[in-house]
Parts: sequence; structure tokens; C-alpha cells
Amino acid sequence: MKRMLVIGRRGQVASALAAIDWGQDIVVALGGRDEFDLASPAALRDRVKDMRPDLIVNAGAYTAVDQAESEPEAAFALNRDGPAALAEAAAAIGAPVIQLSSDYVFDGLKAGAYVETDAVNPLSVYGVSKEAGERALRERLAQHVILRSSWIYAARGRNFLTTMLRLAGEGREIRVVDDQKGSPTAAAELAGAVATIARRLLAGGADYGTFHFCGQGVTSWHGFATAIFELAGTGKARLAATTTAEFNAPARRPANSALDCTKIARVYGIRPAPWRESLARCLGEMEHAGA
Repeated sequence: MKRMLVIGRRGQVASALAAIDWGQDIVVALGGRDEFDLASPAALRDRVKDMRPDLIVNAGAYTAVDQAESEPEAAFALNRDGPAALAEAAAAIGAPVIQLSSDYVFDGLKAGAYVETDAVNPLSVYGVSKEAGERALRERLAQHVILRSSWIYAARGRNFLTTMLRLAGEGREIRVVDDQKGSPTAAAELAGAVATIARRLLAGGADYGTFHFCGQGVTSWHGFATAIFELAGTGKARLAATTTAEFNAPARRPANSALDCTKIARVYGIRPAPWRESLARCLGEMEHAGA
């Protein structure tokens, strides 16, 4: 019997991991902030050492990209110091760590999709804090998998999909940037990728390192919103394209954050589904749940 600790109990990916059928050989414990607080490194180290899981998945993070510009200490506490403490505890008990990271570690100046070995150059406090968390893990624990993803959404919680559907219901014009490119990723499918990696590591595999996983294909935020309304049949949505400069968000974002997923397919056999197919599947689940 193997025990896996998932940090971030209420998050989109953690919730999706909890919904997976792990079988009888793996027990999954969801660690919420009340027990495993990334912002309290000393207590976090002690709790992990006491529990002694066989594998740790860190799905917790500070994810308020714009708010991080005015709350850098909070962002770094959760995105850098928390992973550092997890890595130290994991090293002490001999457990590997799977750490979720972000496309925002890149500056978006590359013409094509980013590979794992491309130089990082984050533009925002959030991006800098996530890249710092990657380095903190690498420096402290050899047995790690860093899994970068992008534009994560789910049927529940606060994310781009649920926000667009809420705004569509209000009937007012929705302005969405059309000059940032990336790949929408369903939280359930990212959780499936994490599960495949977790099972390999718990079985004694040693395929460590940094990997990319996101929905197959590239679009803009405006293209993503358009697809949401098309597939959801939301006829009353009034969508308008705008530019990053016009939108004027507090945090700078990469103009191109497309991720190349060749490595994860080669090493783990994980091949992402086309992002529109995944979106249609998620919307279908939402409709079924609301029926």
C-alpha cells in the first residue's frame, strides 16, 4: 500500500485528483491549508515528516496573477518557500515530489512552442515566484518532477471558463485580449497526467525532471472565449476583442506561452487531447451535472 499526499485540497487539480479511481494499492490524502500550510514552512516540514507519505504532489499555489503585483510576499511564501519546505521534508523521508508549475515562467518572446530546456524569464511577480519555486525544488531534491501547464480551467471554481459563462449570463459586452497565445488545459486532464506520473514513481520509476503538459493546439484568450460560447450555445454573449495594452492588467503576461509536450509523450506516453475536445467534454459534464 502506497500513500500519496496532495497539497491544495480545494484547488482545481487537487479536486480532479481526488475524483480519480486510484485502486486499492494507492491511498490519497488531500492536505488542506489547515494541516499543510505552504506559508508556514517549519510546520509544513514537521507535518510531512510525521505523515511520511511515499509521494507528494504539490497542487497548491498562489495563483492571483494580478494581485501578486501588490502582494509579492504572499506569492513568494506559497510559490517558493512552501515548495522549498516540501522538498526538504521529502528529502528527509526519501519521497519524490511532483510540483505543478506555470507557462508564465517564460517571457513569450519565442516564436514557437517552448521546450523544457528553453531559458526562463518571467515577466510578473507571479511568474518570478513560480520559477523560484522550481529552483527551490531542484536545489533540494533530486527526486522531483516539475510539471508546467497553462490556462487551466475546470467545471467549478474561479477560472476563465466559469468566469466567461457567468459574464455571458449578465448580458453585457465582454472584452477579451486577442494578442496572447497559449493552450487551454482542462484540470481533469492535467490531473490524469499527474496520475500517470505518480503511478510510475510509486512503482519505483525514476523518470525525474521538468515536463510540459497542456491542451493540444494554440489559441488566444479571445479564441478560447469564442469556443466556450460556441460550444456552450450561449447566444446572448457579446464578445469583443481587445489588446493587452488596452486591457492594461497590473501584471505583464507572455504574448506566447505555448508549451511543447513532446518530452512527456516520449518519456511517459502522455499525449494531450486537442483543447477544443477537452473543452467540449468539460462543458458536457457541466450540463449533465446541472440537469
